[in-house]
Amino acid sequence: MLEIVTDPAHGGRWTSLRADGHEWLWHRPAPERERASPGDAFVDAGGLEECVPTVRGTPDHGDAWSRPWRREGDADTVHCDRFALTRTIRATADGAEAGYVLRADPGFRFIWAAHALLDLTPRATLRLREGARTRLFPEAAPLLDRPWPAGAPWVEGDWPAPLGPALDRFGPDDGTAVGAVVDTPRACVHDGTRCLALALEADDGQPLSVAVWRNLGGFPAENPYRSTGVEPMLGRAFDLADAGPGDAALVPASGEVRWRLTLSATCHCP
Repeated sequence: MLEIVTDPAHGGRWTSLRADGHEWLWHRPAPERERASPGDAFVDAGGLEECVPTVRGTPDHGDAWSRPWRREGDADTVHCDRFALTRTIRATADGAEAGYVLRADPGFRFIWAAHALLDLTPRATLRLREGARTRLFPEAAPLLDRPWPAGAPWVEGDWPAPLGPALDRFGPDDGTAVGAVVDTPRACVHDGTRCLALALEADDGQPLSVAVWRNLGGFPAENPYRSTGVEPMLGRAFDLADAGPGDAALVPASGEVRWRLTLSATCHCP
């Protein structure tokens, strides 16, 4: 069974994800996180942040992480300027499930990511669908086997080594940072004998991905630290402003988009 603790008063952040006594979520001291308000620069305290309607860009890491969520029965809801997001978490026989409903005007486009920063050892591995199309973003340029195309928001290759860098192993600190978005809805993280499986389902037609953040001491430029993320995502870009047709979730005529994130400590490798 997975045990999940959230903090509705501070952006709905998941502060604990435990399985058999093991804490999967990484944290760092950031007392300013509790004072954050809409429009503030993102404060990285670790855990799992609900990033919507974008991850990068404006607003930084989205509009929901800096707002209080309200408990309504067994669900938590946040009201933002152009949308409302409701999350319901329940235990399952195999782990846990988080169900989401976003309500907005038809035609509203958004990116959502379960921005989960995991406390992983250098030997941890990430298993995604072999050959899945993978977008790499500009911070990966020094690691590629070719020059970065001028002005390109991303380049594409195939998992697990798109255009050079092998991303299926986290490894020791080496001063690099790489963000990627992989065209697959399922991920399995293995760290020694432990495993964390994540899977995403959504209404028909919504784009499903897994974002990967492998920061091995390369970010931020001042006072860098290690942080490693595996982030189920609706959309195929970090920044909504860069998202072309099919790269973002789209609210249909009903005014609602529904999706479900399932988590398990049992291997479900793609």
